[in-house]
Amino acid sequence: MLIYDAGSGHPARPSVASAKSAEMTLVVAAAIFDDTGRVLIAERPAGKHMAGRWEFPGGKVAPGESEEGALRRELREELGIEVTAARPLMRLTHRYPDRQVELSMWVVERYRGEPRPLDRQRLKWVERPSLADEDLLEADGPFVAALVQWVPPP
Repeated sequence: MLIYDAGSGHPARPSVASAKSAEMTLVVAAAIFDDTGRVLIAERPAGKHMAGRWEFPGGKVAPGESEEGALRRELREELGIEVTAARPLMRLTHRYPDRQVELSMWVVERYRGEPRPLDRQRLKWVERPSLADEDLLEADGPFVAALVQWVPPP
């Protein structure tokens, strides 16, 4: 798994820093693909931080919850799908003017169900090379670059 600090462009240390910082929020994000290889993005709903911008589905990891557990819970709550196989792709930290997040991107290899907008959000399937053209959150930039170059395992 690649560890990257999106703010400095330098490699980041694994979660040690986040465990010490009360201001850091741990978030999981999912790369979910359809049968043609497009990736799913979701628009942040009204009332949420940075509403109207696009992001990869996912959410905050609750205290005592594993990242994989949070990924499964968030995708069930937001999209109505059951993740049956997922693996970590990369991790990064990003500082917004009002908060700092540690993001863990997972590739969802298999899931049951069809993604539906259960959290008042719009959903969109996007070709990987076109991800950079979308109004995605700044923190997702390194994920976009990684996914455009990513080759799924056979």
